[in-house]
Amino acid sequence: MADIKVPVFSESVSEGTLLTWHKKPGEAVTRGEVLAEIETDKVVLEVTAQQDGVLVSVAKQEGDTVLSEEVLGTVGEAGSAPAPAASADPAAGPVAGEAPAQAAGNGSAGNEATRRDDLSPAVRKIVAEQNLDPAQIPATGPKGNITKADAVVAAQGGLTYQGPQDAAKPAGMQAAPAPSAQAAAPAPLPQGARPEERVPMTRIRQRIAERLKDVQNTAALLTTFNEVNMQPAMDLRKKYQDQFVAKHGVKLGFMSLFVRAATEALKAFPVVNASVDGKDVIYHGYYDIGIAVASERGLVVPILRDTEQLSLAAIEKGIAGYAQKAKSGKLTLEDMSGGTFSITNGGTFGSMMSTPIINSPQSAILGMHNIIERPIAQKGQVVIAPMMYLALSYDHRIIDGKEAVQFLVMIKNLLEDPARMLLEL
Repeated sequence: MADIKVPVFSESVSEGTLLTWHKKPGEAVTRGEVLAEIETDKVVLEVTAQQDGVLVSVAKQEGDTVLSEEVLGTVGEAGSAPAPAASADPAAGPVAGEAPAQAAGNGSAGNEATRRDDLSPAVRKIVAEQNLDPAQIPATGPKGNITKADAVVAAQGGLTYQGPQDAAKPAGMQAAPAPSAQAAAPAPLPQGARPEERVPMTRIRQRIAERLKDVQNTAALLTTFNEVNMQPAMDLRKKYQDQFVAKHGVKLGFMSLFVRAATEALKAFPVVNASVDGKDVIYHGYYDIGIAVASERGLVVPILRDTEQLSLAAIEKGIAGYAQKAKSGKLTLEDMSGGTFSITNGGTFGSMMSTPIINSPQSAILGMHNIIERPIAQKGQVVIAPMMYLALSYDHRIIDGKEAVQFLVMIKNLLEDPARMLLEL
């Protein structure tokens, strides 16, 4: 037998939530196969099998809070029988191999009794405190058991919680199936009703909210704006795109040009690359730029490290790699730790202008926006040009307005004359 343990969390993470079991007791597992997923306030971690065999038992259910290195279950050699429910943790619920009467009960009364007996300690506490009837709580656990999230939603009077396994699906308003064939179906909503749904925040969303509010309460936020003519950058990309792809195997995008321009501007204005620590200002002699990426679980900011040493191709490959990891939910804590400056591109969603919030403890963030053809004055003539508004939000405690404006103007000038940037002039 081998224990399945929660991965070791970083120092800044104290606990997580068991999102999903990908295997049920009695099912075969292969070494390296993902058995479960755990969500912390930063990332979703995968728990993999350390050996071939069979999942014998589970000690934690979906929605349960778990601690670093806590035992989630056990894996035995092929042919091992699943542990009976009586010998498992109460939260484990009925498992494969039990007698039908034990697994399902007889009729609604038996089913209700079974569900009462199978409540985890966390669920029992909520049920007792809120005087809930377990038979009336829609269950989303892997074996029809009630998770902690189910109990929280029921206590708050919300509709059915869809469960972690449905997180990627659009939220629906339909009720879950009745606990048993004998149980009463939920009453239909009256005509003209305006339904609402209460769903607990994920740990990542809670952490995002806490960090953003903390920044607003702590930093002296100010935003300065400018605009950049993207025609030179667009001409450069169009002229060399095919050759760039042929040589490097990745397309040349605007983000790599912005990362390079930001790096050069950070060199010229070190305070924008600095951070506040109490009454001290820490000046960083390296340039680690975070790229804000939208994922299904919220905004994440993976870090491109030592950007002063990266080519445009290396930057593009790094961004593409992070985007793929964010899409598949495989970003690690290391991917998002640190960073001295951030860039966010609301233009990909059509944003015309915004005031981004800095990513603490960083002191500034650059906001890119939509490229729109607009009339501008150029050499005494009115011309149509692809223009983008830029926004720099910064911590006025250490960055003066003059430095912020000059920083943004330097980025504008580098992008409007990319040769200067590439030649480091």
